[in-house]
Amino acid sequence: MASFMKFLCVLGLFLLVGTVVDGAGECGRSTPDNEAMKLAPCVGAAQDANAAVPGGCCAQIKRFSQNPKCLCAVLLSDTAKASGVQPEVALTIPKRCNFANRPVGYKCGAYTLP
Repeated sequence: MASFMKFLCVLGLFLLVGTVVDGAGECGRSTPDNEAMKLAPCVGAAQDANAAVPGGCCAQIKRFSQNPKCLCAVLLSDTAKASGVQPEVALTIPKRCNFANRPVGYKCGAYTLP
């Protein structure tokens, strides 16, 4: 009986740790840097506010529209910075894609989503 209780305690510990690790970051199981790689079609639009936003970029950004915390983390990630992304320009992409349900007013570091 004691070994069964030890087993249950160890199992409970693994479940607890697994639950905490599972959704630990802003983007769930993925890191913001990994998610930033998926936004490659957006680089030009994230560097120039006057550049057209490609459809492939809008499709990728739409994935983040329900998780502005992740979008913010991605746009401020090291990968985005290394790609020359300007956060103040990148945050205008959801508006430039004409997304009606974008999180207007969401604070992203020193920036606000228009």
